Amino acid sequence: MTKISVEVPDELLDDLDEHVGEDGKFVNRSEAVRASVRKTLDLLDEIDQRQGRLDDE
Repeated sequence: MTKISVEVPDELLDDLDEHVGEDGKFVNRSEAVRASVRKTLDLLDEIDQRQGRLDDE
C-alpha cells in the first residue's frame, strides 16, 4: 500500500479523532481517511453519472 502525506487543519484533525479509537467508528486515522476518500469518490461518481459525465463500463 502506498503511503502519502497530507497537511490537515488542526480543527479537522480534532474532529476526525473524535471518530477514532475504542469508542469511535474507526480503529485508526488511516482507516478513517480511507473510508472518507472512498465515500467521497463514490458520491462524485454518482453525481457524474447523473450528469451524464460517466461512461458505463
